[in-house]
Amino acid sequence: MASHVPAGATMPVKKYLLKCLHRLQKGPGYTYKELLVWYCNNTNTHGPKRIICEGPKKKAMWFLLTLLFACLVCWQWGVFIQTYLSWEVSVSLSMGFKTMNFPAVTVCNSSPFQYSKVKHLLKDLDELMEAVLDRILAPGTGHTNTSSALNFTIWDHTPLVFIDERNPDHPLVLDLFGNSHNSSSPAPGSICNAQGCKVAMKLCSDNGTVCTFRNFTSATQAVTEWYILQATNIFSQVPRKDLVGMGYAPDRIILACLFGTEPCSYRNFTPIFYPDYGNCYIFNWGMTEMALPSANPGTEFGLKLILDIGPEDYVPFLASTAGARLMLHEQRTYPFIKEEGIYALTGTETSIGVLVDKLQRKGEPYSPCTMNGSDVAIQNLYSDYNTTYSIQACLHSCFQDLMIRNCSCGHYLYPLPAGERYCNSRDFPDWAYCYLSLQMSVAQRETCLSMCKDSCNDTQYKMTISMADWPSEASEDWIFHVLSQERDQSANITLSRKGVVKLNIYFQEFNYRTIEESPANNIVWLLSNLGGQFGFWMGGSVLCLIEFGEIIIDFIWITIIKLVVFCKGLRKRRPQASYTGPPPTVAELVEAHTNFGFQPDTTSHSLYAEVYPDQQTLPIPGTPPPNYDSLRLQPLDTVESDSEVEAI
Repeated sequence: MASHVPAGATMPVKKYLLKCLHRLQKGPGYTYKELLVWYCNNTNTHGPKRIICEGPKKKAMWFLLTLLFACLVCWQWGVFIQTYLSWEVSVSLSMGFKTMNFPAVTVCNSSPFQYSKVKHLLKDLDELMEAVLDRILAPGTGHTNTSSALNFTIWDHTPLVFIDERNPDHPLVLDLFGNSHNSSSPAPGSICNAQGCKVAMKLCSDNGTVCTFRNFTSATQAVTEWYILQATNIFSQVPRKDLVGMGYAPDRIILACLFGTEPCSYRNFTPIFYPDYGNCYIFNWGMTEMALPSANPGTEFGLKLILDIGPEDYVPFLASTAGARLMLHEQRTYPFIKEEGIYALTGTETSIGVLVDKLQRKGEPYSPCTMNGSDVAIQNLYSDYNTTYSIQACLHSCFQDLMIRNCSCGHYLYPLPAGERYCNSRDFPDWAYCYLSLQMSVAQRETCLSMCKDSCNDTQYKMTISMADWPSEASEDWIFHVLSQERDQSANITLSRKGVVKLNIYFQEFNYRTIEESPANNIVWLLSNLGGQFGFWMGGSVLCLIEFGEIIIDFIWITIIKLVVFCKGLRKRRPQASYTGPPPTVAELVEAHTNFGFQPDTTSHSLYAEVYPDQQTLPIPGTPPPNYDSLRLQPLDTVESDSEVEAI
């Protein structure tokens, strides 16, 4: 129910507020000079007192000293406040000892696919690659018959060319297969030898009207990058399920597994498809089960693996490195093996000792880090894996977003948003030109780096790696026999030293380091420095600042009162309205002032009746009381009574 406040109840409130206003305006003095003198006499700072008490010369000296030290205090305060607002941090390093969870371990093969399963997809590309190598290795010989059987559909999108730079002012660009693929035009090798030419990749867009060249210092780099680009174009058109079937199966690559004293197998690994390395397998990822703790430091309590990478079935032009690719990372994080992984050499036993560093960064405003990525403007394309935020995931997602916006398609190496398609030369002829331009763009990298943030809490694994030949010549025969029988149920040896890798991953010690950021300058530091500077230069304290604030308030109120009085004076001095008719004579004014019954002759009878209706008795003439302003004892602006303030 709505309550109603009587109108009469507002009068005491108004009167109370007017009294408060009057009390506030009274202050220590009613003029600026009196206010300043009162402050200098009563303040606890030393300088202002001497300005009032000393003689003229010392007054000037103390005034200059007080002004100088006040400026020094303000300058020092500005420096300390600016330092505080810079949000600097100090880093503390602490050591701890406890039982820790074993890290997640991701292992991959260097070759993403088995060549026997993708050979039909790469047939035309491999034939074209062999022809390119023939042109580079034997540039002077004719290859007319070989060139006529090639499929140049792939070649026409991004060809390799010779750039003759023997004349730097006029470099000459020559196609590796001559001016016409189907004619008997002379090969470029008959004009330019390998010593005088460089191999480059030609990238064109807008139907070949806009072209650029990507130069390489070695033909090996050129043909490798060109082949990877063309293979990416082919694999992007194959369904992901089929690509998984073309990779290495877990029971073929993971031969043996032992964690501490407990046996394990490929069934304890979580498969994941990583486009650069095909099928990868993660141990102790912690997605569906609890993370495994390590009982003790040392080799005997770590993870032991024996892998067979099968290098005899590598894609020859796609994987030029033979070995296992592995990475240690925290549970529930996506493994970015290409950026953070390491290689393990075949025919060796690789021991990896692990030390743990835990990083704890301060959030905003001390550092631009994020707790979970919710405050990052980039959509995390790796969220489908239910993994935690990482800056690598943000950078890859940012690049894919730029690819879709600039090239109208997504790159094969990164996850694809819903409703988008991967780039390929059939549907997007200019994608290679757009992709490489974007990849080499400095503005693109700066854009992504400015939008992505580091994680506030991170765990890093420092590794100490050592290697030895494995197996030894004395034990090679029986070890390979046993492993072949366990995997292939064969009495013959189906493994070789070129394909096996043994891994030992363990904690070197349970000591871990915590690197933690803390504010270098907190509010206690700021107040201590501000108070110290004020006390050193001015001999004051916090109460002195309160006194100064009080003077500022009094100064403002005095100014307001003077403005109010000035405005009231203007209204009183404002001229009266002009007479509607002719101005009265002096006699009329005197008679009207002393005789209320006097009316001018021009006044009509009706007006007289309106002024005094019903035969009302006229007032008796008399002399009014004097109205002298000189009888007022004090000016209007210095009256202290409540009634005067209410009148104002």
